[in-house]
This record gives sequence, C-alpha cells and structure tokens, in this order.
Amino acid sequence: MAGQNLTIQQKLLQKLSPQQIQMIKLLELPAIQLEQRVKRELEENPVLDVDDNHREGEQREEEDKEPKEESDSDISIEEYLNDEPSYKYKTNNYSKDDKKEDIPFSIGSTFHEYLAEQLGLVNLNEHEQMLAEYIIGNIDEDGYLRRDLESMVDDLAFSMNIEVNDEEMERLLAIIQELDPPGIGARNLRECLLLQLNRKEHQTEVVENAIRLIRDYFDEFSKKHYEKIMQRLDIDEDELRDAMEEIMHLNPKPGSSHSSPASRNNQVVVPDFTLEVVEGELQVYLTRGNIPDLKVSSHYANMLKAYNENKKKRSKDQKEAITFVKQKLDSAKWFIDAVKQRHQTLLLTMNAILEYQKEFFIEGDENKLKPMILKDIAEETGLDISTISRVSNSKYIQTHFGIYPLKYFFSESMHDQSGEEVSTRRIKGILKEVIENEDKRKPVTDDKLAQILKEKGFPIARRTVAKYREQLGIQVARLRKIL
Repeated sequence: MAGQNLTIQQKLLQKLSPQQIQMIKLLELPAIQLEQRVKRELEENPVLDVDDNHREGEQREEEDKEPKEESDSDISIEEYLNDEPSYKYKTNNYSKDDKKEDIPFSIGSTFHEYLAEQLGLVNLNEHEQMLAEYIIGNIDEDGYLRRDLESMVDDLAFSMNIEVNDEEMERLLAIIQELDPPGIGARNLRECLLLQLNRKEHQTEVVENAIRLIRDYFDEFSKKHYEKIMQRLDIDEDELRDAMEEIMHLNPKPGSSHSSPASRNNQVVVPDFTLEVVEGELQVYLTRGNIPDLKVSSHYANMLKAYNENKKKRSKDQKEAITFVKQKLDSAKWFIDAVKQRHQTLLLTMNAILEYQKEFFIEGDENKLKPMILKDIAEETGLDISTISRVSNSKYIQTHFGIYPLKYFFSESMHDQSGEEVSTRRIKGILKEVIENEDKRKPVTDDKLAQILKEKGFPIARRTVAKYREQLGIQVARLRKIL
C-alpha cells in the first residue's frame, strides 16, 4: 500500500470579499429594489440614520411622475396558440439575485374561495366534498388543472390514506367544470375553449362550427391551415371566419376574470434615470424617489467617543457595547459609501451612453441609434465590461419621448451596400414596418423580406432575417396569415 505524503502547495487565487459581493448586488438593483434595501438596512442597523437636511437641500421633487404599469393578465387566445415563452409578455424590473416576496393583503374572497362557495351549493356527500375541494386546490390562478388526475389519486392514497379511483375523480372534475366562470378546471386550452363553447346559451350554426373546429381540428387551427379546415368541415371562408370570430371572443384564462387586480402579475416600471432638456442641453439625473440620504447617527458616534475617552473605567458590559457600536459604525459607513459609489457608477455609465447616442436622445428617432456594445461604453468610462452589464441590467430611463430599458440602446452592427456601419436595430425596425403593413391574407415570407431589405441597401441572408424576426417576437408567414 502506497504511503500518504503531505505537501505544501502555493496558489494565487482571486476571491471577492463579502463587501465586494454586496457592492455588486447594490449595483444591479434597480431604483425600486434599492429603496427596499435601504429601508431594510435602516431597520437592521441602529447606527444608520436619515440625513433630512441634505435631502431638503439638494433633492428635486420626483414624486409627481407617475410610473408606467405593464400587465400580462390580458393575454389573447392568439398568444396562447402561438405558444410563445412567457418572458415575452412580461417586464422584468428586477435583477436575477432578487428574491420574490409576496406581501399579504386583505381583500374579498379569493378565486379558490369563490369556487368553494359554489361547490357548497352542489349536492355532494362529505367524501365527495372533500375530494372536490382537493381538486379545486390544484387549480391554478389561470383556472387550469395542470396536474393529471392519476397523480392526485396517488397523492390521496399515500399522503392522506384515502382510496379513490380515476373514474370518481373524473366525475367530480366534470362537476367542477360546470361552475363559473366557464372553462374552469380545464386541463389544456382546447378543453377550456370547448367548455366555454358548450356553455353558450344559443347553440347557433356558428357556435356548432366553432365546436367542431376546436374538437376535431385544433392542431390545424393553431397552425392556421385554413384551406384544410374548410375542406374537412365543408364550410366556406365566411363561415370559417365567423367561427374563428366566435372563438377569439372566448377567455383563454378563465381564472383571471375573478382574480383581484392586486393578485395579478402587474409590474411597475420605475425609471432609474430621468432625462431632461435644459436650455437645449441634455441632462440626466438619478431618480431618487423615496430613497433617503444616509448619515451616521451622531448619538452613537458620540457614545463611542465617550467610551474611548474613559478607557480605564470600562466595565465588561461597556467593552461589549463598544465592540457592538464599532461594528455597526463600520457597517454604516461602508453602506453609505457603497450607495454613493453605486450612484456615481450609474451616472458615469448613463452619461457615456447619452453621449454615444446623443442624436437619438435629441429626436427620439430609432434610425439615429448607433451600433453600440458593452465594450464601447466600458472603454469610454474605464469600467469593466461586467460592471457595464450590471448597470444596464434591469435599469430604465425616462425621456421626453418615453421610458426605455438601458439594454434598448445596445445593438450589434452591420454594413450596408455603401459600406456604412448601421445598427441592427434599424434593420429590425424596417422588418417590423414591412410586416405590419403586409397583406395578412398573403404574409411576406422570409425570402421576400430578405429581398426587400436588399432593395433598401441591406444585403443580409434569409437565415439572418429569420433570426431578427424571431428576436422581434414575430411569427413565420404561415402563422401570421388571417382570413
């Protein structure tokens, strides 16, 4: 057996200190999250205090500027059928390290309580009532039952020692699907739409065609194979259009119709910067909002000074108090400096972006945007690329022509036929305009889009056109077709 030897090896490693990690996190925080972070620090550190005098002397009033709200609660059936990733319909004003915390609030009955109240009016025995309530508990806020019944049967058997079969659960689910709002308890979009169509009071020919379309040709409907649908349903174009119009008026998220506005996934976009034109010059300010100026409490500073002047008369408790106060003083001073450094870094970066994209900020014309990458601003400011990335992440600026995320101003470049360097954002703008003005009965294909761009002086390949179209969140021509 080989013997074991101890050896000494010297290595040079780079590690971030806890203070550096905290500084990085502060840099990533948008204004709304920094406000919460400062409030938490004020609560946890008694040595940290609010500098009211300094705030009154320098702060301009920003509270009258209303934030912009964005909601993803009103999503159409068209978006559901597109099966796009959810991130495309949300605005994320938070960094990746932030924790989502729900604040409890008091409102009327919740969505699940609303369903349970209706269930109380159905004639069920105690066992059936308990099982039905268990199913309702698995329905999400959109109104869908995402879990399969077989899994719920297993959970009831193993965790609650309740024997039940799939058939009984199916029967109870059918009862729940008769509750309001229509479409509740569906396991997928197809079932949700069918539940709503079958609940229509007047089963007209249009409704019957819509039911047949969703029941028998849902895949063709989602892929917009209209000719195939008309042939198989033996209907003409007008009848198909009427059936589709009936479907488009249905609610793909039946649970949202009862959700409280407070429980919907609304995001408030609070701009971190404010751009103003002062005497013809562009000036950018940090949006302070409710973020107070900080200082070290004079009470604790004087306490530490008094203890230091009487070193010989210190008791054990006083020594412990001195250690505690000194730690809190150091922490408070570091936090104040870190917040100031964050503000300086943000302003330095934003001013560099402002100077680089000056023509755009004056007129608000997207065509004036220059190609700009993180490296350009890093070289301009002398900061690291990772720092520029953190500053631009989740930050917004309010201009006289709208609110923009900082990431909006970064784009790659390409050369047109004359050899001039242009931003890819300009090309995307042309693509978007062409597609918005196309004949929706005969949408423009990627090959045709590439040809149009070439005629405008931008010779790019079809696969590049497809990439830009996807980045804009626009579907292929076949899926953009309407009757």
